[in-house]
Amino acid sequence: MLENIRWLGHDTFRIGGEKIVYTDPFKIKANEKADLILITHEHFDHCSPDDITMLQGEDTVVVATSDCLPKLSGNVKAVKPGDTLNISGIDIEVVPAYNTNKQFHLKTNNCVGYIFTVNGKRIYIAGDTDYIPEMKSFNDIDIALLPVSGTYVMSAEEAVQAALDINPKVAIPMHYNAIVGSEADAEKFASMLKGKIEVVILKES
Repeated sequence: MLENIRWLGHDTFRIGGEKIVYTDPFKIKANEKADLILITHEHFDHCSPDDITMLQGEDTVVVATSDCLPKLSGNVKAVKPGDTLNISGIDIEVVPAYNTNKQFHLKTNNCVGYIFTVNGKRIYIAGDTDYIPEMKSFNDIDIALLPVSGTYVMSAEEAVQAALDINPKVAIPMHYNAIVGSEADAEKFASMLKGKIEVVILKES
């Protein structure tokens, strides 16, 4: 299930298979073109025009929040929480992402996460979010990509609560070792979920 997923640091993942999907590309060294690029919000470490351009080919579709549009060109589709769409055969659900106890990602800003199906697996990338009540409604998640660093997003302890609500088959920590956070956050997340949910800490590649 995980053989097609590479963590490239921060919130950047490459999901391969029949289609190539990138999430929030930032400081990448790609030499390929993506079929689909998912952008969660307009902050520089998530919506990076230079990185996105590196991945764009003639057929690449970029899905992003509307506040990203001034930065982007090409085939870009603007989305907001609650939207559903199908891109190149990939089903995508757009879900909320926001802070509950800090001001970096207000709910009114319509930052997002995505639940998308690749290779028959439902993958949830949370984006920059705290532990939010909507997570209880995310069903049948195979792989959950969850921030754990605190400061701008949920802490490892809060991410544990999120994982228990979402109940994925596998949880993968992210959003550390770049702007804020460290491997200690990922290890704390994994240890607190031991025996409850399988956690895989990917090596940055």
